[in-house]
Amino acid sequence: MPARQFLTEKEEQQIIDAIARAEEKTSGEIRIHIEHRCEEDPLDRASEIFHELGMDQTQYQNGVLIYVATEDHKVAVFAGKGIHRQVEEGFWNDVLALIIQHFKKDAFEQGIEEAVHKVGEKLTEQFPYHQKGDVNELTDEISYNQN
Repeated sequence: MPARQFLTEKEEQQIIDAIARAEEKTSGEIRIHIEHRCEEDPLDRASEIFHELGMDQTQYQNGVLIYVATEDHKVAVFAGKGIHRQVEEGFWNDVLALIIQHFKKDAFEQGIEEAVHKVGEKLTEQFPYHQKGDVNELTDEISYNQN
């Protein structure tokens, strides 16, 4: 299934709305990237995309990327240094397990949305929105690569 057809327009908007809600309470940033193929380790690919999207440029290094390769059935979660060192061991694996659990039931939107919620809660805990100058540093839009 091509990356752009992985989610319906309605499902995509629900995820974008979930990201916006999650980011209302934190200075952290959450992005979703979907592409068709991943011919390498998904975490390595997620790291590349993280940097391509400028997520390593956030003020507190607290961006989190949820990466999905639709055809190869690969997912990864990649986090910036600021948030990565703040979470307990196994947290990212728990997020992945949540996504995979839903994906196995073809509940793609639900899996991504629940992962966004879980990541958002952790970002809020570690990087609460508290400064008047906090701004949404990155778009909430889902990025796609048609490879």
